[in-house]
Amino acid sequence: MNLQTIIPLKPNRYNQIDYNSKVLLLGSCFSENIGEKFEYFKFQKLQNPFGILFHPLAIESLIINAINEKTYTKDDLFFHNEQWHCYDAHSKFSNASEIELLQDLNNQIRNTHQFLKEASHIIITLGTAWAYRFIETDEFVANCHKIPQKKFLKELLSVEQISESLDAIMSLVKSVNPKVAFIFTVSPVRHIKDGFVENTQSKSHLITAIHQVTEPRSHNYYFPSYEIMMDELRDYRFYKEDMLHPNTTAVNYIWQRFKEVYISEETNTTMTSVDEIQKGLSHRPFNPHSAAHQTFLTQLEEKKQHLMTNLPHIHF
Repeated sequence: MNLQTIIPLKPNRYNQIDYNSKVLLLGSCFSENIGEKFEYFKFQKLQNPFGILFHPLAIESLIINAINEKTYTKDDLFFHNEQWHCYDAHSKFSNASEIELLQDLNNQIRNTHQFLKEASHIIITLGTAWAYRFIETDEFVANCHKIPQKKFLKELLSVEQISESLDAIMSLVKSVNPKVAFIFTVSPVRHIKDGFVENTQSKSHLITAIHQVTEPRSHNYYFPSYEIMMDELRDYRFYKEDMLHPNTTAVNYIWQRFKEVYISEETNTTMTSVDEIQKGLSHRPFNPHSAAHQTFLTQLEEKKQHLMTNLPHIHF
């Protein structure tokens, strides 16, 4: 008896991710979920340097600014609710200090510029096709920072706008890093604030646009995280209490499917070792002064040193 309809996925024979890979993750909050897995298993990665970016134009803007090494100045900031903000970045960067915000933004631009030139893979998770245009400047923003909605125009990006933006992103990155591979996916998180019908329309625009630009022979791929959530995990027991975000079980499941396709099989031994060390580090002993626990700590340190000797970029 089959209790699920499983989406057939085959391992990607080319451009697989291993511990020599450098992975840049950009996009919606689902990229944060997958990014946490890369962090846990100690892959080399850079995750959402400007915070969560929901729509493709915001990601394109970050790529343009990083490649051109834009220097942010006070003209790029505004003051609201006792904090300084930037329309290009997520609100987690907002700061009571104008100077600190500028330092953070410019540091992230430098980090992203360097990482783009070295990245082996860029994973882009698109969250929505709805975008907000700031009326005063007639420019799309990455985040509205709770500015009154009357100051923005809400627009549904067309399939053509999205595909053109994705093409621009790939062209820009490949101008400085021709060998990089792109993996696109659509976030399974539903944006109900836009409306149920509007969310479906938005996701359909994203999926259609991605399929217009993906081409495995050009190392541009699509991973069906949205379809896995909607089909294989079509049960509210796989959601958090808000009934919108995938819960830990769902994230682990989708990560496992992603791993089957894009993570090199040869890395499994290292991932197992990292997992053992991570669990050891989180272990809370009943008697921390016992001889048995001291032996455990010694063995754990030996495992760490052995792993870090072979892979110097790994730090615990």
